[in-house]
Amino acid sequence: MMKQRENVILFPKWRTALEEESLMALKEKRFAEALDKLDELLSYQINSYEIVSGKLICLIELGRHQEAQEICEDVLQHQGNHYYHYLHIYLTILFQTNQYDTLMQQVEEEFKEHEVPEVLKGQFQQLYEMSNKLKADMVIEHSTAYVEELNNAIAAGDYQKQWQMIEKLRRMKSEPSRNMVHLLVKEEIHPVVKTAILIWLQEINYNNSIEVSKWGRNIEINPNDMEDFRDHTLVKQIFLIINEMEQKNPTLYGLLEKLLYHYMYVRYPILPLKDEAENIALALKAIGANYLNIQLDVDRNLMNVDHYIEDIERCEALYSSIIEEN
Repeated sequence: MMKQRENVILFPKWRTALEEESLMALKEKRFAEALDKLDELLSYQINSYEIVSGKLICLIELGRHQEAQEICEDVLQHQGNHYYHYLHIYLTILFQTNQYDTLMQQVEEEFKEHEVPEVLKGQFQQLYEMSNKLKADMVIEHSTAYVEELNNAIAAGDYQKQWQMIEKLRRMKSEPSRNMVHLLVKEEIHPVVKTAILIWLQEINYNNSIEVSKWGRNIEINPNDMEDFRDHTLVKQIFLIINEMEQKNPTLYGLLEKLLYHYMYVRYPILPLKDEAENIALALKAIGANYLNIQLDVDRNLMNVDHYIEDIERCEALYSSIIEEN
């Protein structure tokens, strides 16, 4: 919690004075002053429940919730005599800082794994139910705002903003409207944005047939039946071919892995055929070697590799124009 003094003893009178002064400052809501005195006591390893809980109250009242949360998480790991008192403070912090998912998960684990005292069980249940309701309200409120921003971005032709709003809606597990799903057939919607919509539908187990227009083709699919493109047989075959590079040149291998992910992301769900794996692997090696300015024995004329190089580079440009990576 703070740096402790080693081999230094606090005289009893001084300790009593600090404890009384900190308690008085707390009662009179002079939280900054109380915190200074409590920290001094803690520096002498006087870390009773009264002292630590007093510090937590000061931090919360001063708006320093993150520090208070970290102290709670540290103390809760030790499961001491005052475990449930600290847990109550911890849940209160989570509630006040809108961390509803974390609060609900913590309460669920406590009810499942521990015998929560009856006097606190009702309070924890109430916090859980309130969090569940507020979380739902927050999702609706945020979803409405994100959808409005998305529509504005579509009108403005701002592809990057469109992708960002879709990602926010996806992370919230929001339920897409029919208009949202209909974006998958609109020509003016960027292919990267369409992939983001499809992944969103997959993650919420959207179990309806939908139409997708991409790369000059129209297909009908059910997102619930779609395979994650990272698990696709084609991707696995390509990795088998380029796997030799992982030991020979880890930097090149990392680049090929990223290029392949970007390529499949942009193409999804209309991916190349399985028998094109070797062509794609050769094209990836050629592009990677060129990026890193190294020599590789790749015959660019073999099996029309140039065609795949152009396709991969086009998809890479589309991906990087929308998604920024560190």
